[in-house]
Amino acid sequence: MMRIFTVLLAGLLLSACQQGPSAEQIAKEKELKMTHESEIKAWRAERIDKLTTRDGWLSLVGMHWLPKDGVTRVGSGQANGTRISVGPENLGLIGVSAGNSVWFQPEGKVPVTVDGQPGSGRIKLTPDTEGTPTVVGFKGGEASFIVIERGGKLALRVRDAQSPALLGFSGIDYFSIDRAFRVEAEFTAHEAGRTMDIVNILGMVEPMMNPGTVSFSLGGQRYTLEALDEGDHRLFFVFADRSSGHDSYPAGRFVYADYPGVDGRTILDFNKAYNPPCAFNPYSTCPMPPPENRLDVLIAAGEKKPRKTAP
Repeated sequence: MMRIFTVLLAGLLLSACQQGPSAEQIAKEKELKMTHESEIKAWRAERIDKLTTRDGWLSLVGMHWLPKDGVTRVGSGQANGTRISVGPENLGLIGVSAGNSVWFQPEGKVPVTVDGQPGSGRIKLTPDTEGTPTVVGFKGGEASFIVIERGGKLALRVRDAQSPALLGFSGIDYFSIDRAFRVEAEFTAHEAGRTMDIVNILGMVEPMMNPGTVSFSLGGQRYTLEALDEGDHRLFFVFADRSSGHDSYPAGRFVYADYPGVDGRTILDFNKAYNPPCAFNPYSTCPMPPPENRLDVLIAAGEKKPRKTAP
């Protein structure tokens, strides 16, 4: 009798297992999926809004290295030492002195703005490595430049609201939204103040803050990424994977995560992986993935490689 009871109980348990997840579990999973999809769609919309603003990455039309020490004339005319593609023939003078101190003086009556206000006379320019960069506007406010510093060298980064990349932008292609690529990651801190040498797309080597690593599982395998910090107290990852050079941008992609909570864990959502600025124009200085962040796994999530724009 006991044997018969045991067999019946086993059969009932097996039958219950074969029935699969309960209706409550199915409803919960559906809710989580819908919530996640809404979050990713909102993130995508915000990403495109930022990308297509008049001072977004698509508006870049030039990057011009400045002399290490001396004065250069800036403008669209051929006679300028620093010839830009937009604006008046003669925009003004830019001077660089020892210690990367840089100034700009507009030409005659050429109207310019400095951080949105009318500007005149000799104007001290703050490079992007020293705080919020000074924005010099011209061409009726449609164009502007800032000074950037890379590898100890200064350059003008020029923007134009009528740039071909911005006017020809037709959208972004994505992998399907997949919660399997939203993973819980375990953060392991490095010693305070640690930096990592990162090579940018121009071949320059620049140290970046390297607060630690995150480890996570995908497809039953364990992976680790080195985290960077750009100064905004977020974990920043530059990575490549098996999709790089195929469905996604060859040089790699970017993704962010929050610093971990008290449990040492954070969420890494590759559905928010996106193309670096250099995927859209040749006037950027994007960091490249360090060897540690080249993953031997296909991450079919996030942005695909950019569409080709018509010439």
